[in-house]
Amino acid sequence: MAKSAVLKTNPKKTSNSAFRADYNQSKKGESPMRLIGYARVSTGDQNLDLQRDALERAGCLAVYEDHGISGTVQNREGLTEAMAALKDGDTFVVWRLDRLARSMRDLTDTIQSLHNRGIAFKSLCEHIDVSSAFGEFVLHVLSAVAHFERALIVERTKAGMEAAKERGAKFGRTPALDGEAFMEALFLIKSGMSVESTALQIGVGRSTLYRYLAEHKVMQERLVA
Repeated sequence: MAKSAVLKTNPKKTSNSAFRADYNQSKKGESPMRLIGYARVSTGDQNLDLQRDALERAGCLAVYEDHGISGTVQNREGLTEAMAALKDGDTFVVWRLDRLARSMRDLTDTIQSLHNRGIAFKSLCEHIDVSSAFGEFVLHVLSAVAHFERALIVERTKAGMEAAKERGAKFGRTPALDGEAFMEALFLIKSGMSVESTALQIGVGRSTLYRYLAEHKVMQERLVA
């Protein structure tokens, strides 16, 4: 069964009470840099020890964990707790990029959100550290790749819809989703987000999105017929 471990402190660095005390002290005016780690595994039979050990060796004073939770799940308790604990000047550390996000867009959005809060980001396996000049460059490259990926999906979807119309395909009643919103939904689903989470993200009912996806599948079948 999926579960979240809210906080694991590094016993080699500090105790839980000391960690909380340091944070309380920082709220009074001091802002020492803290390394806060996040670890996740998708299934209940997987082990977090490898990630936890690597994060502690990297100097993380606290490691927040999600155990048995897919990266496509929007609400992850451990990740939410980690984001709430981070403050200006801290560094958020993950073992590998896919522990944090399952799509390029989700990854770049999360890193940019941290950057806007004055929080650095580091991934151990990929040796990415956005607190450095090279890390900033990597962030811009990742953002560009995410934008390019989305543009390709939008372009292919538009071309497919135009070709289907020329063949006489009908798309039914006035759409509850406009073309841009539906292409956004396709992008999120292709990037790994569940249909339920995607429907919530774009503000439509789950059944409506399923209907549009079914119509899109019919359109694709007509294109190759």
